[in-house]
Amino acid sequence: MCILESDRLILRPPRPSDIPAMTVWLSDYDVAKMTARVPHPYDEEDAEDFIAGIGAVDRHVFAIQRKADGLFMGCTGLARDGDFELGYWLGKPFWGMGYATEAARRLIGFAFEMLDQSQVTAGWYHDNPASGHVLAKLGARHNGSKMRDCAARGRAVLCHDMLLTRADFLRKQAA
Repeated sequence: MCILESDRLILRPPRPSDIPAMTVWLSDYDVAKMTARVPHPYDEEDAEDFIAGIGAVDRHVFAIQRKADGLFMGCTGLARDGDFELGYWLGKPFWGMGYATEAARRLIGFAFEMLDQSQVTAGWYHDNPASGHVLAKLGARHNGSKMRDCAARGRAVLCHDMLLTRADFLRKQAA
């Protein structure tokens, strides 16, 4: 797996030394409930299982690390389910600082440049408009809504599906 960089971030393969911070950030229900697959409560065994399963086919997972101090802040990735689907999460102390947008922008660039994708999908739960804003800043457009399972909540939640084409992404980045 490669290492990707942006102005403030390094996107690199997750490693066992990330487990303590990953456990702290994802054990926060406010973080876990905004993801589809993260259970709550979340413990070190969950983090170990996650890192052990990263080698899955058609999956590109990156730790989000701050360049300034090397701090592990969260993860982002692409998983194939037809098209590649973008996912990301950050620990709550890093919300609202532009890190999610910066990490997602770099990963989407990777999908279009290195993986030669023409489009990427993503979704955001109705009660997480900040994530919808991140996706809109990248050029993603609403592509329907449906109920989607959320492991942390133990039920399906209304999710807004988004579609990001290469053309829309490039147009947005040029603006």
